[in-house]
Amino acid sequence: MLEPSSDLNVEPYWLPFTPNRYFKRQPKIVVRAEGAYYEMADGKRLFDCLSGLWCCPLGHAHRGIADALARQVLELDYAPAFNIGHPKAFRLAERIAAMAPSGLTHVFFANSGSEAVDSALKIALAYHRYRGEATRTRFVGRERGYHGVGFGGMSVGGMPANRKMFSPLMLPGVDHLSDTRRGGRSFVRGQPQTGVELADELERIVALHDPSNIAAVIVEPVAGSAGVLVPPVGYLNRLREICTRYGILLIFDEVITGFGRLGTHFAAQRFGVTPDLITFAKAVTNGVVPMGGVIVRREIYDAFMTGGERAIELFHGYTYSGHPIAAAAGLAALDALVQPATLERVRLLEQVLENAVHSLVREGGVLDVRNIGLAAAVELEPDPGQPGLRAARVFDRGIAEGVLLRVTGDTVALAPPFISTDEEVRSMIEALRRAIRAAG
Repeated sequence: MLEPSSDLNVEPYWLPFTPNRYFKRQPKIVVRAEGAYYEMADGKRLFDCLSGLWCCPLGHAHRGIADALARQVLELDYAPAFNIGHPKAFRLAERIAAMAPSGLTHVFFANSGSEAVDSALKIALAYHRYRGEATRTRFVGRERGYHGVGFGGMSVGGMPANRKMFSPLMLPGVDHLSDTRRGGRSFVRGQPQTGVELADELERIVALHDPSNIAAVIVEPVAGSAGVLVPPVGYLNRLREICTRYGILLIFDEVITGFGRLGTHFAAQRFGVTPDLITFAKAVTNGVVPMGGVIVRREIYDAFMTGGERAIELFHGYTYSGHPIAAAAGLAALDALVQPATLERVRLLEQVLENAVHSLVREGGVLDVRNIGLAAAVELEPDPGQPGLRAARVFDRGIAEGVLLRVTGDTVALAPPFISTDEEVRSMIEALRRAIRAAG
């Protein structure tokens, strides 16, 4: 941790999702990273408890990715995305489509999860318009869902703190399902056995607006940013059934769960439910270079391929769509992420994490522990009248204990790198236990 007297000027940088005044009084600065650890300016090592921000499952300083980036910079550092292409973007799209559930065949590249979500919403609207169903303009999201910080993503998302400042400009015509935590189930290992009926709220929304007016439903298979909210058994299947019955597109936001976090390439495969579109980002490049995108069913792509051959089918895209450097990082990351041994390691670590994190159930102030895949959350009792403060103290104490935690509200989220050892995962939980006790 740098002292305020350091010659590093922290004032000009406006940090995102951060209490800037508090941070700048006691800056917490990391200067390097390797494997599953960060190193702070004072030399202290911190175990990376959330794989960066859910985006570095292979750990840090991955040699294969670093070498690929160095080669790509000298080979082709940038290429326009409009009316011209480069080989690695096509190869990456092919590999991602091959990993996706059957029937999802085409990939549209963006630069982040936020952009991926807004792209998916636009694709859904345009798809219905191409099919002569232009009245389908409404979206259905979910309370406590997080779909990025674009106006589209905030509108379908259900994070009150993200929405309240910008509510006058939210998209019109958006409804929200109840979150899957509704019902009071606590200390569940894996998927809750009850709660599938929460999906039936979609029937009520459809009846209210008529299916001819609803374009798409968007949900995270597991709500990560809200604190690892795991869907009840059968919940996602029920959503799929309802959407299919009424011709509504189903979008899975897999920005967090994509590329192995649940022990399968995508959460859709773990739950046995195939959506119409999948958004992805984060782990696709192991967090080294920003990249995101949307995977769509062939029928959706084909619906756009109408009109004259020289006509632009989708007036949407980004300067950095399919950027050569990002594509090179993605190909190198997938070389490791697609290996059967990588997914098997995640499944083995899932049991280690589950057993370790549920040992916290009797700690004072712990309201809930939940987990699935290589992800878990510990929900803490808030300080009276000061939500978030208790978890903030746990975060600060965690640094003293040698772990970099991620807190959201009064919930601590955990998603260690796939390369972690069994002992590192257990030690992470013991460090969290000490931090919880010290924070009071």
